[in-house]
Amino acid sequence: MLKNYLVIASKSDPAGMNIINQLSQFRYNPLLNSISKSEKPVFDVYLVEDSILETENLNTEKINQYDFVIFASKHQSEKNEKSLSVHCPGNFRTANAGGISNKVCPSSALFNKFLFEALNKISEEHELKDFNITMEATHHGPLIDIPCVFIEIGSTMIEWRSSRAGFIIAKTIQESIEKFRENFYREIAIGIGGPHYCPGFNKLQKDSNIAFSHIIAQYNIPITEEIILEAIDKTDEDVDFVVLDWKGLGNSEQRQKVIDILEKNYISWKRNSEIKR
Repeated sequence: MLKNYLVIASKSDPAGMNIINQLSQFRYNPLLNSISKSEKPVFDVYLVEDSILETENLNTEKINQYDFVIFASKHQSEKNEKSLSVHCPGNFRTANAGGISNKVCPSSALFNKFLFEALNKISEEHELKDFNITMEATHHGPLIDIPCVFIEIGSTMIEWRSSRAGFIIAKTIQESIEKFRENFYREIAIGIGGPHYCPGFNKLQKDSNIAFSHIIAQYNIPITEEIILEAIDKTDEDVDFVVLDWKGLGNSEQRQKVIDILEKNYISWKRNSEIKR
């Protein structure tokens, strides 16, 4: 059971500080506690001066005292779309924004699913109709050794400072920490293929029994055996199968290469269209 959580944000990030300020109303104890002995799950807040994408900016000795880390952050996109997003950190290819190339962070598929479901529910309850609620494929740093996830507000200063968006993210974090319990009836999966914002996997994470950890986007093609095994190895739970975004895996030759890798390693797989919702 996850008991001790750490929420990390950067003082230089307006979205991160917006979320932290909103989150203060949900603290059981406003003082930073080293590891609480309370029976109920609790969280501490850790603010860093510079970017949370760079591992060297983080006190990893402090972080390693906790069961789970939630990074609260801004999101930027070329189209400047309004969004609330969730994703695992790490780099399947070259590390261009923190972390280490070819390495991803540990991830909990069960917590990721609970967090994403809570984000959708709370956004609907508060009628946040103009924001896109989405997962993102695994990308960027930092690289740490305990399970973690990013939850972000996108994509401009207006959204980053939106008290409504900050409240919804903060409420999502608080509710997920307070109510999350491991559901061993979930089917654990990683996703392969499709665009960065995971339209095919979003629906399954929200409406099916599948819980996703890492998502390997199409832009990582050619997808190697090392990439797939890294995603599976860094999933906290035992992975039941891989879900393939069939149309988002390039041409038939590229799809077959991925299938060959999976079958060589005795890893079960399904097309996303085969999953019941």
